[in-house]
Amino acid sequence: MKNYRMLIAYDGSRYYGWQRQPGRNTIQGKLEGVLGVMCGRETEVVGAGRTDAGVHARGMTANALLETEFSCLEIRDYLNRYLPEDIAVVEVREASPRFHARYNALGKTYCYTCQDGEVREVFDRRYCTRLEERPDLDKMREAAELLKGEHDFRNFCINPKMKKSTVRRVDRIDVVRQKDYLKFYFHGNGFLQNMVRIMVGALLEVGCGRMTPEALGEALENPARQKAGPTAPAQGLCLMEVDY
Repeated sequence: MKNYRMLIAYDGSRYYGWQRQPGRNTIQGKLEGVLGVMCGRETEVVGAGRTDAGVHARGMTANALLETEFSCLEIRDYLNRYLPEDIAVVEVREASPRFHARYNALGKTYCYTCQDGEVREVFDRRYCTRLEERPDLDKMREAAELLKGEHDFRNFCINPKMKKSTVRRVDRIDVVRQKDYLKFYFHGNGFLQNMVRIMVGALLEVGCGRMTPEALGEALENPARQKAGPTAPAQGLCLMEVDY
């Protein structure tokens, strides 16, 4: 039995997230189902993280212990032959026996996309969030500086009963305009449940004048969850890359 590392892309629109759930359509469940048939036994696929329902990925990393005579290229092609068309395995390669997609991850890059043109975008509607007003870029960039660094992000987590540490380090936040599109890039050593979407929601509140940058800074210390701002919709979020 060998350990295999996979690079996976998926459109999360019709899935209940990455994590396997009984009776629900998930990315992990689909991968494990196809690999189980290929290997003739139950197979566990470990992902670098657990993207939420409706969230997409261009660069999810996963690993699985497989007993097969197939080459890496044959495993990739087998998966792509039998997986739904909204999931693609970009690469498969052998990994060291100790490689673990989640525990060995050093950082992740996410991109959140909004569209705020005068006319709504039809063909990208499943991959971006439509805004009805154009937020102030400079204000959002100012507020983003407050979120960078190591902080306790407990107010930026949707799970109020989180028992593990909620301290994370965010070392990059870029807010970029590309014509009618607004893109938020986040890089950090890890993200809590809904953390990126809540940060985007808060930055948009600042950009639209409904919150000051100072109030956003206070949300890092204030225990009241509502201080952190709304949670941006899932469809605008995409996992771009995992660092090892």
